[in-house]
Amino acid sequence: MTRASRISNRIRRLRFDNGEMTQEELATRAGCTRQTVIALEQGKYVPSIKLAFRIARAFNVKLEDVFQYEETGK
Repeated sequence: MTRASRISNRIRRLRFDNGEMTQEELATRAGCTRQTVIALEQGKYVPSIKLAFRIARAFNVKLEDVFQYEETGK
């Protein structure tokens, strides 16, 4: 029995909703690189739990407001 899972995020939307925050500004606030923000937005990278919390704090929202965990299959 295999279950597929996926972690999606609302980073791009949250950046727009926060005064059109740049990727560079978010990276600085979260303590990562702009390349990491790009990869996250494209769904090519799943952050560590520490980075996920830092990103949520950069937007002053709960972790669940940024990242969503979805499990599919049986």
